Amino acid sequence: MNNFTTIAPKYQQTAVLQKSASEQLFDMLSISRTDDVLDLGCGTGHLTRKIRSFTKGVVVGIDPSEGMVTVAQRNNQDGIAFHVQPAENLDMVDQFDVIFCNSAFQWFRNPSLAISNCYSALSPGGRMAMQAPARNDYCPNFVLAVCSLREHPDTQETFAHFHSPWFFLETAEEYADIFAKAGFSVVSSAIETVRQRSTPTRAFEMFEMFESGAAAGYLNPDCYNVMLPSKYISIARGLIERQFESQAAHDGDVELTFHRIYLLGRRP
Repeated sequence: MNNFTTIAPKYQQTAVLQKSASEQLFDMLSISRTDDVLDLGCGTGHLTRKIRSFTKGVVVGIDPSEGMVTVAQRNNQDGIAFHVQPAENLDMVDQFDVIFCNSAFQWFRNPSLAISNCYSALSPGGRMAMQAPARNDYCPNFVLAVCSLREHPDTQETFAHFHSPWFFLETAEEYADIFAKAGFSVVSSAIETVRQRSTPTRAFEMFEMFESGAAAGYLNPDCYNVMLPSKYISIARGLIERQFESQAAHDGDVELTFHRIYLLGRRP
């Protein structure tokens, strides 16, 4: 079974994509020494602890996964408050100067409600920055690998019952519209295409990246309308791993492409 509770113990080591994408968010937010900050979708808290290094204010991390929050609390020595809570249930009012949301927006069940709650949680003049995979081909490498489940005779019948747990939009304007409708003044919104080639990526590393997030959808029994056959996940893993190997060049490197939305909004 692949969900964020089972992924949590090794998430901090394997979440390479999520960590690399966060740096731009920190630049966008310029967190000050007095800012009170909410880390929305904090996972195991590795970036929440980095937020603590920027500010002496209140730092809170929330995540809907009990397993992720358990790991975050276990590693917490920085006076951070971690809570199991989905963004759709966020009920804080005028409490934060900054909301940091990295690689979580795509998992929101009701994005409009979540962003409306974020607006309420910010103090007037507060700011929110988010980064998330964007477009239905958010990572062509992953999408191509998963096509093998749709085509292989051992998995195609079961995979036909897969339903995506993710929320993707195709344009930066569509993302900005959700924030604007919640009351935000959208400072910037852009979809960037990142091709990771300067640091070589190998097929086995690609599989670890896949397991750190995408597997919580594609290999999660909760994302299927039928009961999974006993060997489905192990067969699917093998097919995906072999597909990543086929994407590698002669030197073993894989060019990883990722589409990401970066958005900065302010509460007037």
